Amino acid sequence: MKIKIKNEELIKELVGEIKNFPKYTTQLINLANQNSQGTRPKVVGQLSELIQECPSKTYEGWKKWYLGKHPKAIDDATEKINQMIEKLKEAVKLIDKPMIKSWVEDLVLEKTFIGLRFQEAILKKVAKIKNTTYRLSKSEEESHGIDGFIGKIPVSIKPMTYKTKGMLKENINVGIIFYEKKKSGLDIDTGKML
Repeated sequence: MKIKIKNEELIKELVGEIKNFPKYTTQLINLANQNSQGTRPKVVGQLSELIQECPSKTYEGWKKWYLGKHPKAIDDATEKINQMIEKLKEAVKLIDKPMIKSWVEDLVLEKTFIGLRFQEAILKKVAKIKNTTYRLSKSEEESHGIDGFIGKIPVSIKPMTYKTKGMLKENINVGIIFYEKKKSGLDIDTGKML
């Protein structure tokens, strides 16, 4: 038997109240939080460990215990995020249609071209080292997160920064080759492929 508990039901069951935020606001607050690092362990504590330490198993007990242990954490995180929101508000004022067009061109034309060229150069180099063939993926394969093949092995090619981008929701079920662009060229990490 499969059972599904919706997020709203989970929150209502465990916390008792569901907070409602206006459309798009949580996405902006999340972006500001990522940029300001407002809820990092150095600001709010190592929450995964703290929740285990907490003697109470109720939400109210957790809240009281946590705030007693870290009385300034919520305010400190709020301040860091608020400062970044103010910076984002100023940045939004600078955005106009020509800037958006320039950004779209940069993404669709320049970054796509460079990204695909990087992929082919990386595939070619790794294939040469492994003494095998390579090819870029077809559109159907791309939809499964495959950027190319080293011999018959499907691979995805990602920048090193991909490892730290927790907000990415991709599910890639093939080997990943990471690269980092340096002044002198590309640093490539093939993991266990070589």
